[in-house]
Amino acid sequence: MELSTALLLGLVLLGLLWWKWSRPKGFPPGPPALPVMGNMLQMDFTNPMKALRKFSQTYGPVYSIYLGFTPAVVVRGLKDLKEVLVNKGVEFADRPQSKMTEVITKYKGLVMAPYGRAWKEHRRFTLSTLRNFGLGKKSMEERICEESSYLIQDLKENKDTLYDPHFVIDNAVSNIICSIVFGRRYNYDDRTFRDILNIVHDNLKLSSGIWAQLYNEFGFLRYLPLPHWKIFRNIEIIFGFLRKVLEEHKKTRVPGQPRDYIDCYLEELDKDQEDGSNKSTFDDENLFTSVSDLFIAGTETTSASLEWCLLYMMTYPDIQEKCREEINTIRGDREHLDYEDRVRMPYTQAVLQEVQRFASIVPMGIPHSPIKDIQLNGYTIPKGTVIIPDLSSVHYDESQWKYPHEFNPENFLNEEGELMKVDSFLPFSAGPRSCLGENLARMEIFLFFTTMLTHFEFQCPDHKSPPDLTPVFGITRPPKHFKMRLVPHT
Repeated sequence: MELSTALLLGLVLLGLLWWKWSRPKGFPPGPPALPVMGNMLQMDFTNPMKALRKFSQTYGPVYSIYLGFTPAVVVRGLKDLKEVLVNKGVEFADRPQSKMTEVITKYKGLVMAPYGRAWKEHRRFTLSTLRNFGLGKKSMEERICEESSYLIQDLKENKDTLYDPHFVIDNAVSNIICSIVFGRRYNYDDRTFRDILNIVHDNLKLSSGIWAQLYNEFGFLRYLPLPHWKIFRNIEIIFGFLRKVLEEHKKTRVPGQPRDYIDCYLEELDKDQEDGSNKSTFDDENLFTSVSDLFIAGTETTSASLEWCLLYMMTYPDIQEKCREEINTIRGDREHLDYEDRVRMPYTQAVLQEVQRFASIVPMGIPHSPIKDIQLNGYTIPKGTVIIPDLSSVHYDESQWKYPHEFNPENFLNEEGELMKVDSFLPFSAGPRSCLGENLARMEIFLFFTTMLTHFEFQCPDHKSPPDLTPVFGITRPPKHFKMRLVPHT
């Protein structure tokens, strides 16, 4: 009797587990999922793109996987990505909840905040403040050109060495967003700031890894000394740095004379205190998380883009030379190009866009979530479901590109050599949740890149061995650290 009872309980338990990991009616199909672990054992978290592509070959452009207990819908291809990001952009504009997001951001700020009044007000305020401090204006261009002079000086000082450009490019790019948000720049030999940037990159890699996912799925892991704790230790160092910046601003600001984004936000807090209605969404937690979001997002993707630019120029010296010829033709005897010159430089623009396409630096974007139950491609997607937009899928789509699997600027040029707008080019995502720093990133990439090519030719350390183009996978995909030879251009 005891054996029969044990067998019966075992069958009931197996049945419950199977029911838990079986897809509800109308949900997108997907690979069979194991109890507890779901499909995580079928994915290589050092590069999950291969598994996502393979699943799509069997289950179509919209399919589901289980990340432990959590069902997620993967969306691939231009038609369905456009539906999620643009046509139904508002309906899919929420962010999914997770334990790690809650601990780190408290669902505040600009990136992971849920779709609603607070997020809308902070995005609108941030875009307005960025414009006030020069975004899209000549003053921002001058700020980038000034930073470029520091960058070129550092390159000149290292022209006789095998040079790793990661740290100086990282610092130069970060200085632009720091000047807007903090009101200051950091010297390239500032070891503390370099350590902070290294920790930021480390965390973007760890936060998409297997231990972060296991932490989200199994809350009891927070009590165990496992690798996910490194994420929180890193976060505390980054947050400690930002707290000091905020404390300094509160002590030194002059009301009515804002120096930067932080001061402008503090002005908003002053208005709320004077109003006394307590209806505003502006508060200290949103300030802190917004500053953190701008600092991290304003550094990582742009610096990775520029590093990929250099790697591809080293790999394809003929393309590098064509860019330099166009740069010199348009520049004439001026010291540097202006951002508006880009409209007369189709080849260089095509090269920069091809770098972003081929490197696909943010391959899966940031997860979305529907604000209500909604239909997608004939399937029913419940409110709150994790939506993974595989942006990289359109960047290598054979139906969309002339040369989908090779680095070739002709992907963005017509037969007359004119720059083409390509709908399947989504480096900054699209729709209501698209990257709010897109215009700043485009300006930085163009001005930094053309300035560097004006002064130097970039060569491989060993002409017999091509550069390693294997990316480092995380929330973003930067290249591995590399070294190059700097040949001054005369």
